[in-house]
Amino acid sequence: MAKKITKQGLPPLDWLKVFEAAGRHGSFTAAAEEFGATQAAVSQRIRNLEAWLGRQLFIRSARGVSLTVDGESYLPLVHDSLRALEQGTENLFGQSIRELRIAAQPSHLELLLLPRLAAFSQSHPELRLVTETVPKRLDFETADGAVHIRYGRGSWPGRGSVLIADEVLQPMAAPEHAEDWRQLPAIELRGERPGWAEWARATGEDEPVAGPVSVDSMAHALRAARMGMGVVLGSRALAANLFRAGQLVCLPAPELSTIDGYWLTWPPSLGKSPRQKALLEKLADALRQHMA
Repeated sequence: MAKKITKQGLPPLDWLKVFEAAGRHGSFTAAAEEFGATQAAVSQRIRNLEAWLGRQLFIRSARGVSLTVDGESYLPLVHDSLRALEQGTENLFGQSIRELRIAAQPSHLELLLLPRLAAFSQSHPELRLVTETVPKRLDFETADGAVHIRYGRGSWPGRGSVLIADEVLQPMAAPEHAEDWRQLPAIELRGERPGWAEWARATGEDEPVAGPVSVDSMAHALRAARMGMGVVLGSRALAANLFRAGQLVCLPAPELSTIDGYWLTWPPSLGKSPRQKALLEKLADALRQHMA
């Protein structure tokens, strides 16, 4: 047993941080690497802590170190206390986000973000919101430090992400064509989403007759349908505000669920503190408003 040093209060914070790291890693060497110190310095701090407490916290052997019963009991207390101190300090004194850059492809900016941006901005008047148009997926790399609205399956290495809405496709048309929509030509949307052929195979419905209009953007496809140019296999998430405005209607036909969705993603520099995480959660909640 370590010889006890008779003192009152708490042991030095530096000793506690080193103990927590060594206990978490199960290694003095890994703790030394985390703090940029030598293994000897880590070992000395832990010996100082053991002397302070009068208890042995680690068993040393040729194969490495392991926690004693006292060490196993003390580690979660120290870990939780350090995290609480860190979070409390960040909440009180951490740097707030003053400008939020949001990058997205044109359709997602126009149909998903902008209809909901005013309400979010009113609830965060201290925040400057900057949008960036990303013409193609590969262009997201040029906006790496921004928050992204992405289409896909939620996995972008090095970035946090949260789902805004699943992608569900359904036939849509202008309200005046709700009754005679089966006589309308199909608006073709080129790209990665399932098209009319996949919809027909999945639902057993007849594929609409191909029309003369072919676009490469969901925003353009929905606009063409609003103009009465045909029936579109549209995204319920992106068309939600058009439904509410009475500009489009979902037709009495089966929907097609997909494995993709719309996601809010952020770089490692954001989302570290509770304050930043709360802001990102509020943005995600704002984007989910009035979803169809």
